[in-house]
Amino acid sequence: METLQATFFLFVFVPLVNPAPPLQQESLQFYEYDTDVSMGSLTQQDYEMQSKDMRKDGTNVSLDTSLILQSDDSQLDVPPTKDTNLPTCLLCVCLSGSVYCEEIDIEAVPPLPKETAYLYARFNKIKRIAASDFADITTLRRIDFSGNRIEEIEDGAFSKLLLLEELSLAENRLVKLPVLPPKLTTFNANQNRIKSRGIKANAFKKLTNLAYLYLGHNALESVPLNLPESLRILHLQYNNITTITDDTFCKSNNTRYIRTRMDEIRMEGNPIVLAKHVNAFSCLRMLPVGTYY
Repeated sequence: METLQATFFLFVFVPLVNPAPPLQQESLQFYEYDTDVSMGSLTQQDYEMQSKDMRKDGTNVSLDTSLILQSDDSQLDVPPTKDTNLPTCLLCVCLSGSVYCEEIDIEAVPPLPKETAYLYARFNKIKRIAASDFADITTLRRIDFSGNRIEEIEDGAFSKLLLLEELSLAENRLVKLPVLPPKLTTFNANQNRIKSRGIKANAFKKLTNLAYLYLGHNALESVPLNLPESLRILHLQYNNITTITDDTFCKSNNTRYIRTRMDEIRMEGNPIVLAKHVNAFSCLRMLPVGTYY
């Protein structure tokens, strides 16, 4: 009997699998715009976008794309803005109750997600604020429109914002102030075109929480009337203020009255010699900054 010898070769096939591409991570860094008051520091926010993973199985091709933002899913359903066909939270960045629409050249206030608390729409081309812009967003606590082209604010635009504490309209083209919400602590209207006739006599009287008021670099001819007792910082530098009275800051009929909370008044750059109005500052703990000779 012949012995048959067979040689077996074992081939091990190792399939080559192309690994899925790694997740792409991009960081967004926001910078706080410096005015005379810091409107709160913004921290760096990150978002992750998952890459497209395409798999071929015979003739079937499946495409799975997902976008993950650190925000509520409901924010993605916000309607398109007035100036583009993109939803607000794709054009802007929506993060945990904050909406960042900065330097994107929008010309109107975009529709906001409900429950928005902080809106940053700085350095755009917004010209007008309508009453309808915030009609359904009553949760706002901070709004910053610095560096736009705002000329008009419709009556009642901020009337429903009962929680609003900080409002900046700095570096715009306003000639008069809107009616302000009652709980404001900080209001910044530096570098506009506001004249004294553009501020109503009782514009600030009922703002019992207002601590920081910035009206520098405007066209005011006099100090606003009826400033609240809560005021700590008042900036009126580089206006056209020519006169001041004994009742502007103090009470002429009460020589014992002291403004205990007022820490700073800036009036430099105005055509007024403050030394001629000494009685106007008798109730202050510190003299205003300005020209005395």
